[in-house]
Amino acid sequence: MFELERFVDDCLKASGQPDSQIAIRELLQEAMSDQASLIAAIGEPSKAGLGRIHVSDNLTILNLAWGPGMTLRPHDHQMWAVIGIYGGREDNIFWRRIEDEESGEATIEAAGAKTLRRGEVATLGWNIIHSVTNPLDKLTGGLHIYGGNFFEEPRSEWDPEALTEQPLDTARLAAEFERSNRRMMG
Repeated sequence: MFELERFVDDCLKASGQPDSQIAIRELLQEAMSDQASLIAAIGEPSKAGLGRIHVSDNLTILNLAWGPGMTLRPHDHQMWAVIGIYGGREDNIFWRRIEDEESGEATIEAAGAKTLRRGEVATLGWNIIHSVTNPLDKLTGGLHIYGGNFFEEPRSEWDPEALTEQPLDTARLAAEFERSNRRMMG
């Protein structure tokens, strides 16, 4: 039976281990194996957004819901991540940084993709750049665990057309979730 408080405590203990990402992946895989219990504990998502479960200097746990058809532009985290999907689907495109030696400008190019379905868990390294899409006409929910304070680490995002790097605009990101919620309300 999934218990949120115990899960957070177990993740905090695991975050102090040398292979913390691997240990937390195992905890999240166990949580995803009993999705009915997990959803009973955290609730079925009713809107797109970032639900804070735990935030500290060395660990962030979010209950994240992507709105129908929602896409987030390429971004990095500057810390490792473990993602488990408990409802819907999340499509990731992974990007590779390209430094133009003449201009000094950094752009990116697509380097791979991964679909996460209900019950699946994925790990992302600290330097991964990815974009995320919920291709479904319903909410996608997942637990996202980060090896640091997700809200304090300076991060980058890339313009979706020019693929040029810029500082992550948290106000624009929050507006993306709100736009998605307005679309769902019709």
